[in-house]
Amino acid sequence: MIDLTLYDPFEKMQFTDTNCFLCGTIITTEHRAPVFAEWLQDKYNLQNKELLLLDKSVSTFSQLSIPCCDRCHTHYLLPLEADVQQAAENGVEGLRALPPKRLFQWIGKMYYGSLINELIKEANPLVMPEYAVSEDPKMLGKFRSFYQVLQSLRVPMEFHDFLPCSLFILEVAPTEDNLPFEYQDELTTMSFSVKLGSAAIVCTLLDNGIIRRALGKLHQITENKPLHPIQLAEFKARVFYAAYIFSVVPEYFIRPVKPEDDHLVLDTLIDDVTNEIFNPWDMTAYAHMLEEMLKPWSIRETEILQNPAQPLSFILDADNNFKPMEHFAKQV
Repeated sequence: MIDLTLYDPFEKMQFTDTNCFLCGTIITTEHRAPVFAEWLQDKYNLQNKELLLLDKSVSTFSQLSIPCCDRCHTHYLLPLEADVQQAAENGVEGLRALPPKRLFQWIGKMYYGSLINELIKEANPLVMPEYAVSEDPKMLGKFRSFYQVLQSLRVPMEFHDFLPCSLFILEVAPTEDNLPFEYQDELTTMSFSVKLGSAAIVCTLLDNGIIRRALGKLHQITENKPLHPIQLAEFKARVFYAAYIFSVVPEYFIRPVKPEDDHLVLDTLIDDVTNEIFNPWDMTAYAHMLEEMLKPWSIRETEILQNPAQPLSFILDADNNFKPMEHFAKQV
């Protein structure tokens, strides 16, 4: 008989090095799984690349790991990584051919792995974070909802007519691309991006695809175009900012389970009657987000907002059509 019982670590705030992150089984501190898979570290030589955590401590890609029992590691994580590794070997087309639910699980595992490290560290931080995740009931509720759908990695689960995220898979032109790997995440807005060679994945978790629909035209005109790295940076800024102003948290409901069922079916509901889906767009806040993404090109907020009615764009021309770009030359 298939066990369809979900694990909920948030009920007792069970975030320790001795509970498997995926099923809650009691384990020893030696039972760990890498947040970033070994194939990813090997392919892009990430082992000693540094990561700054919220408590200001520094980790590396190879050091960042999560408590994980042997069963979950063997039966769920390794097959997931094998699927994504095989897809990534075929670039953009390979990743687009992978079931979106599988990519959601892969991204979710890395995102949640980073979150778990933050929650464990908050029990004994190097420097207390300005905004402790474990002390914010709203954020904990959001993470709890996310963990419910991430359990699809362990418990057979069907999402009925929705995917719990917005996924964008983009192609990066090789001409001025000198970063084979790039990773960014934003814990509170649940935004994520990872670049694997010429393929870039940008994702907003726990929005049920709403941001993908909201940015439909932008996605449509960029989906089959090779983007200059600066265009990819702008695309990420638009997605990350949309996640920043996204103001609702979906609720998920498990349909009653019958004795013969071999999987769970989840429905979803978003309260768009009493709540606005997005907070108002603030051009200055967006410009600040874009400035952060454009740091490698030293483009400042004043330049972005030179025409406040139409902020600087490398993707769209004045008529909102795609602007092909092979080379970037900064205007003096």
